[in-house]
Amino acid sequence: MAVYTEVPDEALAAFLAAYEIGDLLSYKGIAEGVENTNFILHTTSGSYILTLYEKRVKLDDLPFFLGLMEHLAANGLACPQPIRTRDGTTLGTLCGRPAVIVSFLEGVSVRRPGVKHCRALGTALAGLHAAGADFSMTRPNALSVAGWRPLFEAAEPQADRVAPGLAARTRQDLSLLEESWPQDLPGGVIHADLFTDNVFFLGDELSGLIDFYFACTDAFAYDLAICLNAWCFEADHSFNRTKGQAMIAAYQAVRPLEPREVAALPLLARGAALRFMLTRLVDWLNVPPGALVKPKDPLEYDRKLAFHRKVAAAEEYGWSPVAG
Repeated sequence: MAVYTEVPDEALAAFLAAYEIGDLLSYKGIAEGVENTNFILHTTSGSYILTLYEKRVKLDDLPFFLGLMEHLAANGLACPQPIRTRDGTTLGTLCGRPAVIVSFLEGVSVRRPGVKHCRALGTALAGLHAAGADFSMTRPNALSVAGWRPLFEAAEPQADRVAPGLAARTRQDLSLLEESWPQDLPGGVIHADLFTDNVFFLGDELSGLIDFYFACTDAFAYDLAICLNAWCFEADHSFNRTKGQAMIAAYQAVRPLEPREVAALPLLARGAALRFMLTRLVDWLNVPPGALVKPKDPLEYDRKLAFHRKVAAAEEYGWSPVAG
């Protein structure tokens, strides 16, 4: 989440007139994240999130994202639900941008997840995969292995300005993953961006998942690999196997991994780290002037890649045959 587009009071008032959400009391931009412009709205009927879609989000993808959130909410997953206008539509236009209002979820994200948070996330991730099983729409993952080389080529000329040797390391990782990327793994709807700031807790209880704007159709184990990267590394860049074990075991209690998924996990985790290093690198080098957003550090994932290069088997992430 972030603020790229300023919204005048008059434009917002005209936009909100189409909704039955009460009178606007206040609104405030949300500066976290890097993808869309977001505001929290407080009205006489409650709180909502207003999103204006920017950058990589394509207009043709929005029916998938909005339909998925409605589907998941209807199937018991705690996630934002698009608010429909009086005429029944979910998508509008504000300040020249596609825009939507979604329900507000109570809770806070955790900056330093513990074992209990990783366990809860594993359960929720498997629940998401199950809830999306009968969703009729599909969306290819534009940021899977086929999309990484264009990102690298865009950033390669300046990569070594960010860190010495970054271009060469990335080139080697990319070539290996393009040659070895696992195919035909069990899959369906995945979140594809389930970082700690996209998961809310109330106390120790997970209260909801947000920000489905990278959701797509891909391998379930790849979604798990993204979460291992996002949740199980410590501040000193070491991988916490206890957290990984808790996450994987909780996931497998709902949906056991198949042997081919287990075998693929090291490559999937390495690929997930490369994907986020590359998108962060491109964003780092191309922050729009005046944007109220701090780009995320691509070198965090460069350091995680150093760990993944040494991993030989899923056990090093905490997988155990007993847990399955």
